[in-house]
Amino acid sequence: MLYRRLAWPLLARLDPERAHHLAFAGLRALEATPGALDALRARSLPDDPALEVQALGLRFPTPVGLAAGFDKDAVAFEALGALGFGFVEVGTLTGEGQVGNPQPRLFRLPADRALINRMGFNNHGSAAAAPRLAGRRRTIVGVNVGKTKVVPEERAIEDYVASTRRLGASADYFVVNVSSPNTPGLRDLQAVEKLRPLLAAVRATLDEVAPPAPASGPETRGRRYRAPRRVPLLVKIAPDLADADVDAVAELALELGLEGIIATNTTIARSGLQTGAAALERIGAGGLSGAPLKARALEVMRRLRRRVGERLVLVGVGGIESVDDAWARIRAGATLVQLYTAFVYEGPTLPRRLALGLAERARAEGFERVVDAVGVDA
Repeated sequence: MLYRRLAWPLLARLDPERAHHLAFAGLRALEATPGALDALRARSLPDDPALEVQALGLRFPTPVGLAAGFDKDAVAFEALGALGFGFVEVGTLTGEGQVGNPQPRLFRLPADRALINRMGFNNHGSAAAAPRLAGRRRTIVGVNVGKTKVVPEERAIEDYVASTRRLGASADYFVVNVSSPNTPGLRDLQAVEKLRPLLAAVRATLDEVAPPAPASGPETRGRRYRAPRRVPLLVKIAPDLADADVDAVAELALELGLEGIIATNTTIARSGLQTGAAALERIGAGGLSGAPLKARALEVMRRLRRRVGERLVLVGVGGIESVDDAWARIRAGATLVQLYTAFVYEGPTLPRRLALGLAERARAEGFERVVDAVGVDA
């Protein structure tokens, strides 16, 4: 594979964050080249009815998406979609722009096929992203929002609502992120007594800024209205939640009429790693992503599916790096799956390879479509 043989040895010598910026420069160059995205999309995005997923009021061309954290500022989602992702989740975007934590803040653990990051929601803010998300696009885009670091917990709802008001009408689906370990106190918002008013406020704001189209009549003639579709709201949870807390969030999502749950974010755990203790101590705090996360993320997915059945759309993320991983997550209950760390290690052909592999696996196991296997093992 060219990426692993040629590109990766060069990128691996660079600071991880610098390599990320270099990759984005390439994506932006693609977007600026006439016809390049159409050609890339035709070659990379699979066209197979076995891969199509009807969920969240949307038609996903494949169930394989890109997780939040890669395109933080919503600047290259069309190029990323053209690489073969069925959808791209941008962000995490915050109410105010912020530089994030001091560098270095992104670290590779190649022996574990993992990353540790303590980026701290570095982004230019939801207001800056709004114009980029407001136009027409070919890629399904989810918008992931979090809390600005300097905003105190008592004003957290206000901060999330500000981002929702700016971005909600442009989102194909909307995600409340309360599970990053890199913003002090953020994970405390996963407690049901704090999460309930936050999600309720975001839901109400989404319905305010993106209401269904009114019935046609003289007052609507000649005006453009948003499609009559409620913007789906999902919450992203941490793998470090106790099982009882996972159950509580699932029940809350059902109570409030959310459309789904994304499981899971990065972990603060460090057990079972091949990387030595001294190296881990030098790296310090941050969220661990990649292969070491897959067992717990799969366990959480199974638990959620048993709890909510088909009433919520579950999105599986965390340690997915092969067809086997994605297929296991789907059979455990995930309607959609997301990549991040494996995309860094394996390169731009991974989303297409995984999608085609899922279609092949589904047919081999007697399913007409990949989505027919959702939850069969839960």
